[in-house]
Amino acid sequence: MARRTKLTWLAVVPALALVAAMSACGSDEAGSGGNGDGQNIELVHEGQLTTCTGLPYKPFQYEENGKVVGFDVDLVDLVAEKLNVKQVIVDTPFDSIQSGADLNSGKCDLAAAGMTITEVREKNLDFSEPYFDATQALVAKKGSGIEDLSDLQGKKLGVQNGTTGYDYAQKNAKGAELVNFEDLGLLLNAVETSRVDAGINDNGVLYDWVKEKTDFEVVTEFDTGEQYGIGVRTGNKALLDLINETLDEAKKSGEYDKIYEKWFGKKPEEGSGNSN
Repeated sequence: MARRTKLTWLAVVPALALVAAMSACGSDEAGSGGNGDGQNIELVHEGQLTTCTGLPYKPFQYEENGKVVGFDVDLVDLVAEKLNVKQVIVDTPFDSIQSGADLNSGKCDLAAAGMTITEVREKNLDFSEPYFDATQALVAKKGSGIEDLSDLQGKKLGVQNGTTGYDYAQKNAKGAELVNFEDLGLLLNAVETSRVDAGINDNGVLYDWVKEKTDFEVVTEFDTGEQYGIGVRTGNKALLDLINETLDEAKKSGEYDKIYEKWFGKKPEEGSGNSN
């Protein structure tokens, strides 16, 4: 699904010059992008900002008409614009994102995957400033009688591998059988087809799902106080600084609010971590 994008000659020339210089030092893979201040930022592939994400995670990132779109995609596009390159998205298992493996191996420049900032993940990668508030929630079929985790004793609860929802369920869903899925799409399909009795995941994606799946509802939320961050390889300060600069400018200019309203149908709540 990921593809290389071509730039205009004027944008490519500086990147080619840097690649040539790096080749003389024994590297022929990395390229660069320049931000508005003229600072060079090393990229894993010439002429593109490569993003690792785990599909689907609607409305943050998902495929529509052969193209990956979403809230996170639009935010990272702002970073790519500052570098005068295009964003290219790589779909990869979430566990290899949050472990830092994809960033460390040079698979991508950054990770934007609706990813909660946690102490464990901060040991594996560096996070941007928070850009979205989230919490865990429980989804089930209407009329199921399931209103909380306590109603799932002896029943099956769908969880997504490597997520904070998985961690929360392990600690709090006593008596429930946890059924693990690699991605959100598989988890929600299991809820819809009654392979599991309920599913736990971030509230934003579950509320989006029940808009179309009207036989199901978000039965409760759990106040986990989570915040999403964009991840980069540990020590990649130049790119991290540019991401933070871009997010800050987008919030001050109102561009963040426009993108938020586009994907969630409303503006961020005042005082939340999602607004300026």
